[in-house]
Amino acid sequence: MAKMEAVFRSCGIHLAPLQLRQFWAYHSLLRERNAELNLTRVHNFTNMLLKLYVDSVLPADMLDLPSPLLDLGTGPGMPGIPIKIYRPGIDLILAESRGKRVAFLSQVVARLGLSGVRIVAGRITPRFEEPVAGVITRAVEPMDETLERVQGCLAADGRVVFMKGPRCGPEIERAGARFENEFSLILDHPYTIPTTRHERRLLVYRRLDEPLYSRRAKAMNAHAVRTITSHQNPLFKDLKKLLTGRGIRKSGQALVSGSKTIVEFLARRPERCAAWLSRDDQAPPPPQSPGHLRWIQLTPALFDELDTFGTHSPMLQITLPDICPWAPREGFENGCSLLIPFQDPENVGAAIRSAAAFGAAQVILLAESAHPFHPKSLRASGGTVLSVPLRQGPALGELPEDLPILALSTEGADLRQASFPAAFGLLAGMEGPGLPEPWRRRALRIPIGSEVESLNAAAAVSVALYEWSRRA
Repeated sequence: MAKMEAVFRSCGIHLAPLQLRQFWAYHSLLRERNAELNLTRVHNFTNMLLKLYVDSVLPADMLDLPSPLLDLGTGPGMPGIPIKIYRPGIDLILAESRGKRVAFLSQVVARLGLSGVRIVAGRITPRFEEPVAGVITRAVEPMDETLERVQGCLAADGRVVFMKGPRCGPEIERAGARFENEFSLILDHPYTIPTTRHERRLLVYRRLDEPLYSRRAKAMNAHAVRTITSHQNPLFKDLKKLLTGRGIRKSGQALVSGSKTIVEFLARRPERCAAWLSRDDQAPPPPQSPGHLRWIQLTPALFDELDTFGTHSPMLQITLPDICPWAPREGFENGCSLLIPFQDPENVGAAIRSAAAFGAAQVILLAESAHPFHPKSLRASGGTVLSVPLRQGPALGELPEDLPILALSTEGADLRQASFPAAFGLLAGMEGPGLPEPWRRRALRIPIGSEVESLNAAAAVSVALYEWSRRA
């Protein structure tokens, strides 16, 4: 014990008598159980003092360590146990996944009489949400993986302290690129263990964003919350109907998935955003969400039934905007009016996206068309249903033949030679049947290679819209 005290003093670390006795008890237990549990490969007495205990204590001299402090992957208790002995006022959480080492840690805490120490048996994941002000680790895991794991528990403005070797530059680059908006590197301090040539590097990251538990608590206060756990729940049954065009038309509501599209709806049509749908472990409604937005939490199994695209991200329930009717007697606005008869909702969405991209004046949905707010249409449109006026038109067969319509078919005059009126309608045929005979007789074709029979309907629309916009 006297030699232990001398080594600590040579490193500038002065221990009270109780602290010295606790370090000696910890060291004795470590030696006693090491052969059985393989707790450390360092066996020389002086090396154990310097590489294990002194090295663990040094961050507590270099930094004002936050409390509560989570020691991630603590193994036999390092750096957590030495830090707790040296700074007894810190509340400590020791996280260790190996059962025998968990039992050893319990023995250490009891033998040393440590208070304010809790042991978490198991691997820390982003779902671990016990709030901590700081995390410290000597583990060899890459830093970006550690930052990901502590996102559920580390408080806003919390610190993550890494005790690394000197050559960790590539890890710093990866962590910076991956978590540019979530964590900031505020300290990069190279040092050596006193009286040795052993080089170390102390890195500290500060959390910039809020943890999930904090955002969830705020959202709970800001929004009405509904929890669904049963397939028989009437609200869940209504939500499942929104996966079909018929259910969408009948209810006047739809489900939106995809984070980019959801952000657009919240920003541009907040009054039409009705509910935020998430699993109970997912992100809550964002802070800028309208106050009337309900928050519907579902069990993972129920949520996955609604998440047909497997995005594993929250969804938005919206109230549909009115789609004004269009009658042929109105004619067409200046520019191109795209007439859509497609029954495949993905083709509808893709065509709407092209209409928005090339500046079509409006989109007229014919009676045969799939609903533009069908989940597949919304996904294919990339949210552009908000960017182009939508109208509801008659059936394909009810279009008068004297309308200025340019129809697309696999036969007819070359599109490149066509003249585009100042105001006209662009019409592609339905998938399969194509165009009715009157329109087929005067259709335009897109020249393609002879080995291909035809283009996909939505692709043909995109080519024609591009040709028109190029000449407009």
